[in-house]
Amino acid sequence: MKSSARPLGRPLGRLLTSAALVAALAAPASSAFAWGAWGHRMVGVVAAESFPSDVPAFLRTPEAVAAIGEYAREPDRWKGSGKVHDTDRDAAHFLDIDDEGKMYGGPKFSVETLPPTRADYEKSLALVGHDSWNAGYLPYSIIDGYQQLVKDFTYWRILKSVSVTEKDKVRKAYYVADLKRREELLVRDLGVWAHYVGDASQPLHLSVHYNGWGDYPNPNGYTQSKATHGSFEGPLVKAVAVNADVKKLVPAYKDCGCTIEQRTVGYLSDTVTYVEPLYKLEKEGGLVATDPRAKAFVDARLAAGATQLRDMVVDAWKASATGKIGYRPEITVDDVIAGKADPWNDLYGKD
Repeated sequence: MKSSARPLGRPLGRLLTSAALVAALAAPASSAFAWGAWGHRMVGVVAAESFPSDVPAFLRTPEAVAAIGEYAREPDRWKGSGKVHDTDRDAAHFLDIDDEGKMYGGPKFSVETLPPTRADYEKSLALVGHDSWNAGYLPYSIIDGYQQLVKDFTYWRILKSVSVTEKDKVRKAYYVADLKRREELLVRDLGVWAHYVGDASQPLHLSVHYNGWGDYPNPNGYTQSKATHGSFEGPLVKAVAVNADVKKLVPAYKDCGCTIEQRTVGYLSDTVTYVEPLYKLEKEGGLVATDPRAKAFVDARLAAGATQLRDMVVDAWKASATGKIGYRPEITVDDVIAGKADPWNDLYGKD
């Protein structure tokens, strides 16, 4: 949720009146937030069920797949934790791209113009009188989570190796226990991050037209209903989406040969192209469970989220093969596996 304060010179956009805020908080989570429990769980599960065999086996067990699906719901379940917590994190779920392709009137949303850090992003928005709490910062949520996953996988690779090769009983016991902790952490980190990757396949999370067309030129007469967002991603998804149908739409992994920034911008840029088709479908009366077009639209969007999540996980796993841990000096996965570096101080601690 955003503050009820409205920035001067901007459309109402996501900003809620006090009455609307009360109503939203009283509404079921599926009608107020992200994909809803059904959709986020499905994105996580379908993605994990689609992991190729080279992804570590512990992530492909039925238990891990189910856990990833449940953790994918977690950032929505955090909501209401407190003012500081919610104010900082709620904007992680969206990015308001306007009709000029700009991030809430700030920089153009492209690989070339995406500020390299959130601090840089804040500075660029400040130049037009806004900030990321209003504009959203979903691309950074995705990139941050990916980088965390690469580091998690790097530690896993090293722990997996030394838990087998270590001869010292004390160290070996620690490595075995820490490997288990790392696997548990990986499932949690991956699952929570899956939420934001899933958010990015929902068109209304990538547009200033996030809940009704809003205070913008509207020559096609698209709905202004504030129920549009919640009814689409919550009740409609639950009514029509089935794991097996979504999974059929997930293609095999294909290496994009690109950076996480390029993959993220490309993914979100594709999603935003579905904003107007969604409103057109609603105007035609097709955004209802009884219309097959609604199911096709929902299934395709959930499959897009699952596909990107699966592909980003595979990319992170591959990138971790050249990962490093430690500090001054760093040590590489290859050096540890080859016996050229002892990771004990970097794993257990050297201070």
